[in-house]
Amino acid sequence: MTVTLLAVVGLAREARIVKRAGLVPVIGAGNSRLLTRRLSAAPPDLAGVVSFGIAGALAPLLEVGDTVIATHVVTDREHYACDAAWSRVLRTKLPEAQSAVIAGVDAPAGHIGAKKDLFRETGAHAVDMESHIAARFALDRGVPFVVIRVISDRAGRTLPPAALERLRWSGKPRIFAVLRSLIREPRQVPELFQTAREASVAFRALLRCRDILGPGLGCPYLG
Repeated sequence: MTVTLLAVVGLAREARIVKRAGLVPVIGAGNSRLLTRRLSAAPPDLAGVVSFGIAGALAPLLEVGDTVIATHVVTDREHYACDAAWSRVLRTKLPEAQSAVIAGVDAPAGHIGAKKDLFRETGAHAVDMESHIAARFALDRGVPFVVIRVISDRAGRTLPPAALERLRWSGKPRIFAVLRSLIREPRQVPELFQTAREASVAFRALLRCRDILGPGLGCPYLG
C-alpha cells in the first residue's frame, strides 16, 4: 500500500510547516543537484508529491500572500501537467487560490528584468526553484503531483542581494553571508526588511493553507 506523501520545499521553514500535515519534506535549499540527489533516496511507497512553499510572482496582478495552485509546471524545455483530481480538491478547499502555470528555474529569478523575461517566454504566473524538479521526479516514479505556492514577492519588485545569498544545505540562511552583503551594500537594508515583512505574510498564508487542507493536504489517494 502506498502511504508516503512527499513535500518538495526550498526552505527549512517550509519543511516545518508541511511536516505538521503528515508529509515527508525534502529540502532543496536552492540547489537543483542537491534536491535531485535527495529525491533519488525517497522511499518507494509513494502516494504523491507536492511542491509546497513560497514563490515569486511573474504576473503583475499577483499580490504578496496570494495562493497559486498550478495547472502545469514549465521550464524552457519541459512541460508537466499537475494531477487533475488532487488539484480539484485543492481548488475546492481553497476557492480564493489562483489556478496558473508555474515556471521552474535553477537559479533565482529575483530581478524584475528576469521576471519579465520569464513571463514573456513561458506565460507562467509564478516562479520557484523546486516545482520542475518535483514534477520530473513524480513523472519518473509514476505518482500524482501538485503544486501549492504562496507569493512572497511581486512581479515588479527586485529582491535585494542579501535575500539572494546561497542557503545552507538545511534550507536555513547563511547569516554571516547576509551580514557581509549588508556591509558591502548598506543601502539595501530597508529593502531587506521589506522582503522579510512580505515573506512573513506569505508564510502566514502557507500556514492557513495547511490548516484548511488538513492532514495529507487534501490528497485523494490516501487510504
